[in-house]
Amino acid sequence: MDLADGLITQPYDIYRRLRDTAPVQRITGPDGTPAWLVTRYEDVRAALADPRLSLDKRHATPGTCKGFSLPPALDANLLNMDPPDHTRIRRLVGRAFTPRRIQQLREPVRRTADRLLDALGTHGSTDLIASYAAPLPITVICDLLGVPDEHRLDFRVWTDTLVAPDPARPEAGREAVAAMLGFFTRLLAAKREQPADDLLSDLIAVRDEGDRLSEDELMSLAFLILFAGYENTVQLIGNSVLALLRHPDQLAALRKDPARLPAAVEELTRYEGPALFGIRRFAVEEVTISGVTVPAGETVWVSLAAANRDPARFPDPDRLDLSRDPSGHLALGHGIHYCLGAPLARAETEIALAALLERFPDLALGPGELRWRPSMRARGLMALPVTY
Repeated sequence: MDLADGLITQPYDIYRRLRDTAPVQRITGPDGTPAWLVTRYEDVRAALADPRLSLDKRHATPGTCKGFSLPPALDANLLNMDPPDHTRIRRLVGRAFTPRRIQQLREPVRRTADRLLDALGTHGSTDLIASYAAPLPITVICDLLGVPDEHRLDFRVWTDTLVAPDPARPEAGREAVAAMLGFFTRLLAAKREQPADDLLSDLIAVRDEGDRLSEDELMSLAFLILFAGYENTVQLIGNSVLALLRHPDQLAALRKDPARLPAAVEELTRYEGPALFGIRRFAVEEVTISGVTVPAGETVWVSLAAANRDPARFPDPDRLDLSRDPSGHLALGHGIHYCLGAPLARAETEIALAALLERFPDLALGPGELRWRPSMRARGLMALPVTY
């Protein structure tokens, strides 16, 4: 199976067929190398927590793991690590996303959302990704880390380049990585000279005083927090707005009872989450999944999106139902690699939707064809035209 066939425009139709006929399917990955795709909920959930499926690329059979190449200073991140290094680093950064810290961030997030909506005026049309869904999370995550205002647009351009590479400009990705590496090098040097009340300064202090983070780990951690904190949330906000506008009955019910918004965000995340796949994994030994044997060293892709539309776990899964109990969805992962920033992504999406729906009671889809990002991993819109 060629992984590119239809997975951008019609992924759920393909996943439905695979769940029914070949829940563990041999595929050709985005980089042209072979892999195994897992699509049923129980198998995906088990795989996400299986220590025999490693994130460490050193367990891959030589020559079978290409992917996007990052320099060592950005590659020593949690998405490539297993315990004990993963446990150590995750513990250090976990304090940034405690319930107390997230609660403290809610008011600043709402102020940012209101400011962005103020700029739109009382009526008109806009691309909601460019004017709202993208600048909100980039502002929040940059404030959290302490990234100066003048660099935030650059970072957004670099991140978009990496999320959805332009096949016509293969050099663009390399240029974006080089620019980000230079940016983080200068930023860390500036924070060492003048520490501030931000997460990046805290992480520098951890390295410099306790030497528990290597230089590459520190740089990679800053990169991952900024990249993932922006990418996942912009897609979740955009996807959620689109789903609500396409389901006016659900939108009307939510407007009638805004207290349902936190639960609604969970169903929206299940229904159209920000990622099609979890991070690729490598079998450290022979693993059997649904009767299919995956040899040691081979790559395994687990489909979060397919699992969240599995009727064996969620009845009538292709229907958006804000009254359902979507607990147990896998849109943000499961196990020790569960999304570190999930509480912040949920809070941002909830606040973004609340502010938007309060401000524009007649929000509607604008004209034009919707285009999804040309990405085999990220699930997000290139643009979301709306009128208000």
